[in-house]
Amino acid sequence: YLTMAKMTEMGFTANTLINMTEEEIDDLMKTLVEIYRMDLLLGERYGIKSAIRAEKKKLQDSLELQRLELLSEAERKRIQDDNNFAAAMTSEGTSKDLRANDVLIFPESTSAEHAPMNINTCKDGITIQNHNNGNLCGAGLIGIGEHSSESDERKMDSIKQKRRRSKEAGEDGEDRPREHPFIVTEPGELARGKKNGLDYLFDLYEQCGKFLLEVQRIAKERGEKCPTKVTNQVFRHAKHTGAVYINKPKMRHYVHCYALHCLDSEQSNHLRRIYKERGENVGAWRQACYYPLVDIARENNWDIEGVFNKNEKLKIWYVPT
Repeated sequence: YLTMAKMTEMGFTANTLINMTEEEIDDLMKTLVEIYRMDLLLGERYGIKSAIRAEKKKLQDSLELQRLELLSEAERKRIQDDNNFAAAMTSEGTSKDLRANDVLIFPESTSAEHAPMNINTCKDGITIQNHNNGNLCGAGLIGIGEHSSESDERKMDSIKQKRRRSKEAGEDGEDRPREHPFIVTEPGELARGKKNGLDYLFDLYEQCGKFLLEVQRIAKERGEKCPTKVTNQVFRHAKHTGAVYINKPKMRHYVHCYALHCLDSEQSNHLRRIYKERGENVGAWRQACYYPLVDIARENNWDIEGVFNKNEKLKIWYVPT
């Protein structure tokens, strides 16, 4: 207590001490001993340094928590904006389809005073093809020449080829069906509409464990090396057997959520209920699953890999970065 009082008299505050380097702290204690003739015990010297480190860590954790909250909020807004954009594009596409059904054409030789010609009864050989391109706007009345330029034709062909490639191939160049997005659901709750719940997500990890056993059995029969964890070989085997809904990016993305589900199901279920009541998206729930895992790692001397290896279901998964 006397040491702290003396440091306060010297003008030191908590903020000042936090921003000091190790050398500056050593100079402070040297001043207390040599100038102010204080008898600092060895424990006090280490105690001052450890207290400053603890306060620094506390401040850093608080700032990191605020940063993660801001990131989750930004992610929530981004997903909401994406949903609004998708809804707007859907409504725009519907209106384009309605307008495309009633397209009327002016032949090149027809003046604006004459009545327009209906596309279904046109006999003068003007043919129009409606391209659902996001950069083109539909119109009720269109005036078109007999021949379009070669550059326009090349542009339209390029647009069609790009659209065809995007439909035929996924991002990695492989055939991958469109997957329904995940939403936060309570334990035992089924997702409605074209959504997938969290029970379904956790079941995918159980399926990966079964696929790993199949890969190990096949490897033993062939006399090859058996994988002990879920690797690319397991994902390829799952796709080969028809489970195209199991892919590496998705399973890596949520593996820490599955880890919390296996290590502390009560905490996992509690988070699911809270985020379901708040109406939060799955990105915010995924971010929240990190903190209980950090606590579990702290209790086990930060050996999170050892925690994974001790659990029967988690030992087949690599620890997420």
